[in-house]
Parts: sequence; structure tokens; C-alpha cells
Amino acid sequence: MHSSSTQPRVPFVDLAAQHAAIHDELVAVTERVLRDAEFVLGNDVESFEQEFARYCGCDHGIGVDSGTSALELALRAYGVGAGDEVIAPANTFIATVLAISCTGAAPVLVDIDPTTHTLDAGLLEDAITDRTKAIIPVHLYGQPADMDPILDIAQRRRLVVIEDACQAHGARYKGRPVGSLGDAAAFSFYPSKNLGACGDGGIVVTNDGDATTALRMLRNYGQTKKYHHATRGYNRRLDNLQAALLRIKLKYLDSWNDARRQRADSYGRFLNNLVDTPVPRSGCDPVWHLYVIQVSDRDRLLAHLDREGIATGIHYPIPIHLQPAYRDLGYARGDFPVTERAADRILSLPMYAELPPAAIEEVASAVGAFVALRHEPTRVA
Repeated sequence: MHSSSTQPRVPFVDLAAQHAAIHDELVAVTERVLRDAEFVLGNDVESFEQEFARYCGCDHGIGVDSGTSALELALRAYGVGAGDEVIAPANTFIATVLAISCTGAAPVLVDIDPTTHTLDAGLLEDAITDRTKAIIPVHLYGQPADMDPILDIAQRRRLVVIEDACQAHGARYKGRPVGSLGDAAAFSFYPSKNLGACGDGGIVVTNDGDATTALRMLRNYGQTKKYHHATRGYNRRLDNLQAALLRIKLKYLDSWNDARRQRADSYGRFLNNLVDTPVPRSGCDPVWHLYVIQVSDRDRLLAHLDREGIATGIHYPIPIHLQPAYRDLGYARGDFPVTERAADRILSLPMYAELPPAAIEEVASAVGAFVALRHEPTRVA
């Protein structure tokens, strides 16, 4: 997030506003968990797993400690490991690819669709080799990836599909909830997500009973029961307190997402003729985790908005293939031109369910002033 050293007039996100509206419920459930002293894999974890899985149209939920763990353990549950390749979009948060690396598999990147910024399914076939084991389509910014062609290719090539839905709680693809489309899906409950914990957390949802059994062992030391270890597992459990808080917030998720859609519509009306605004995929219902515009002189606009007291973000300024951490993948500048062009042009504007309409007008006015100034003819003395 970018903002001046002073508190911005328009914050990028305001979690205090969300929590103020449900303060009493959050306090009550926190006090109950403290009173019951049930902190690890308690009843709230089990209840939340069931409730969130049902929300996603799935049979099973397995709560873990982060969205990154959800991705990694989902891959491991389907046998992904050293010697395998996993395909992911070039434009995503690095956690998507870190999860692949943590299994020992090699990430293989594919460029993105210029309109939705999600994986370009038309490029998928060319990225598949005899080592490919899985595909991770990312529902980026709350916008569903183009799942039908991805699933068709995966079925024909016998590949596992793990949805990265960490930014897309409640989004729908052609009437179906994201999370229910692939073999399994990973969600993050990082505090700023559409459904965020008061700390870190994540979950895997799936209809696969065998994967569920494997995931429950993997997150908890590989145990089948206490001190009986069937496999080499990890300590990746969702805290009971976070699950209890998430159960409260889940009741409000649809209304929060509706509020985000209203704010995205407002942005679109104000900004449509000023900058390139995001366009929903046909037949899909995004949830606007981020509202990402594109503009040729992005850095100047960012600085202008910063001076006006408006916080912004860039998601993401350096593509994964150009990060030092992934130099060993062997990619070079120019390999993913759509991703690279987006990295130079994208700017995320303030977006949260409680964002005041007046703040949207203020942001739009500041963007409009910048565009007008940019197009003003140079005066000659």
C-alpha cells in the first residue's frame, strides 16, 4: 500500500470500520473462547469448516494457518512433489508460486489475459509437459479465472486443478461458486481479505474425501490420532479463536460483497472515460477484493493521489519471473509481455465494503484532475 507518512484522508482499507459494526459479537465470541480455553482444533474450527465448505458448495473444509499453507498442502494431498511441474499465472502474489516451490515441484508460468489479469487459458496447452502434475488458476482481485477451458484441458490431460481463491471469497463463475470448480481450492483469511480473520488463517475446500483425509493429517503432524503418525506432516492448524471470529464474519460476507460491488459500480461510472477500468468476465460475478485500474503514467498518478491524501496499492509491481527469488526459473524480461505491461500500468484504488460514497467521489475527482492536468497544453513564455 502506498500513502504519505501522515494518515491518509482516504485509506486503502479500513478494518476498524468493519469491526466497529460487529464489535459486540466479536468481543462476545472472543470471551467465550477464552472462557472455554479451547484454542487448537476446537469445536469452532470444525463448525467453521462445515459452514464455509457449504458456502462454497463443497462437502469438506480443512482449516489451516494461512492461504499459502492451504495451497501447499492441497498440492501435497494430490501427490505433487519433487520432479513435478505446476502451472500458474505470471501475474499473482508470490505466495501462489512459493506454495509450489515448498512441495519441491517446479513452477511453470503462463501469461495473463489483458482484460481480467487472470491466466490466459489459450496459452495453457503450450506450457504442459510430461512432468506437469497440476494447474493453479488464480481468481485474482476477486475476478474468477476462465475455468471452463482450464478444466477441459485438465480433464483431457489428467491434471489436478487447485483453485487459488485467496482473493475471491463469494465470487461466482457462470453461476457456480469459486472453490467448487476444481479438485480443491485454497482460501486465505488474511485480515484485509473479503473474509478476513483477526490474524492469519486459511482453508482448503474440496469434494474429495481421500484428499480431505490426507489434508487433515498433513496439517496436524501427520497424525491419524494423537501420537499416531501415519505420514510426515506439519503444524499448519487454524486457531480456534480465528475460526470463532470467522464464523461471525461469514454471516456478513454476502452483504459485504454486495457493498463492494456497489462501490465498484460507482468507480466505474466516475472513471470510465478517464482511465482503463476493470471489466468483469462475461457471466461471472466478481467480489472486488481489489479495484485495479490501468494508466500509462501510473507512478505519476500514484504520487498525485498520495499528495491528495489517497492511499493506493500496486498488485503487483514486480512480476514473479523478474523477482530475484525466482531467477533460477530461467525466465527473462519479455517472456510474459502482458504481465510486464500490466505491472507498469496497474494501480489499486481504495476498496472496502464500508468505503463512503463521498470518498469514491473524492478519489474520482483527484484522478480526473490528474488526467486534465496531463492533457493540458504546455504554455510557452
